[in-house]
Amino acid sequence: MNLVAQIAMAAAETEHHGNVQLETLIFGVIAIIVFAFLGLVTLSYKNVANRHSAKADAWAAKHGKDGHEAGHGH
Repeated sequence: MNLVAQIAMAAAETEHHGNVQLETLIFGVIAIIVFAFLGLVTLSYKNVANRHSAKADAWAAKHGKDGHEAGHGH
């Protein structure tokens, strides 16, 4: 193999590895964003559920009933 061909092959291989690394980085960033979004949705849902439970407990305390029974119609 002559020197020009070796340099061309090395450049192509470096470019390929660079693209793979870039794709891996992009995939990683997308995965982080998706998991962060899912985490926020989960936290938001738990927050809403906790607020609902707190409201039910407050209503129950006001009306002299157990909060969990009052909030679910038992």
